[in-house]
Amino acid sequence: MADNDAPATLPQAGEPGTFAVDVGQATSKPTYRADQSGAPPKLRVSNLSVTYIDRKGNRTEAVRDVSFDILDKPDSGEIVVFLGPSGCGKSTILKAVAGLLPPTKGEVLIDGELVTDVGRDRGMVFQAYTSFGWLTVRENVEYGLKLKGMPKSERRKISDSILKSVGLADFADRYPKDLSGGMKQRVAIARTLVNNPRVVLMDEPFGALDPQTRWGMQSLLLEVSRAENNTILFVTHDVSEAVYLADTIYVLSQRPAQILHRIHVPAFPVRDIALKSAPEFRAVEKQLLDLIYAPANS
Repeated sequence: MADNDAPATLPQAGEPGTFAVDVGQATSKPTYRADQSGAPPKLRVSNLSVTYIDRKGNRTEAVRDVSFDILDKPDSGEIVVFLGPSGCGKSTILKAVAGLLPPTKGEVLIDGELVTDVGRDRGMVFQAYTSFGWLTVRENVEYGLKLKGMPKSERRKISDSILKSVGLADFADRYPKDLSGGMKQRVAIARTLVNNPRVVLMDEPFGALDPQTRWGMQSLLLEVSRAENNTILFVTHDVSEAVYLADTIYVLSQRPAQILHRIHVPAFPVRDIALKSAPEFRAVEKQLLDLIYAPANS
């Protein structure tokens, strides 16, 4: 992107290409350009490209030259949302960060260390419920700790704390078949958080839930993020969900995914159900929609 392609004035809030509430005139041209000249932060994705090749040799480019840095914020936690249309490549970015998918080009670094496989420093929550049906809620949550050889008494202490934080303390001895969809996702979140990962990856985890349950899970995620000081990468195509959850939003293009804009979401004093109908919330939603649906020639 040439310098004269960017909007003339953008209030800066963070690294170059970031802008806050007033996005000015909507533009479909990229305004974000990652500056990765410094030392690797908590998470660095550098020039990531992923191309799928099927059995017949057909190639599908899913992600093209995506770069971004996420700093460590140990005292506050952070939720970073990737917002884009369905099928644009959002989930592919998460899978590459998780180590589930090798990049075609580029690299992913956690604390300066190259990601080459899955690891306990990353935890992933999928849209589909992934609990083990033959284990109780507590046994599901403690599963990773048991694999590490942690004594039962220590596992119990940690799982008690996590189950309480996600509102499942009273359901510790139930089985997944006895739980609602929202509760099953709480189990998945608890099972991820209990391993204390450096980065939590969430791939549209509330997409299959009804609106009321979805809002409850969004509020729970905000509470857990602040209490546990987590860095969470969250994928969605829902603009309202993105504004409600995010500290930072990356707006992605159609496939192959590229970062068009980086948005700093204002720190709303209170995030509750009333916020979603507040003028300041609606203003951010509108500005995001203007960016997403800006005319191609703007």
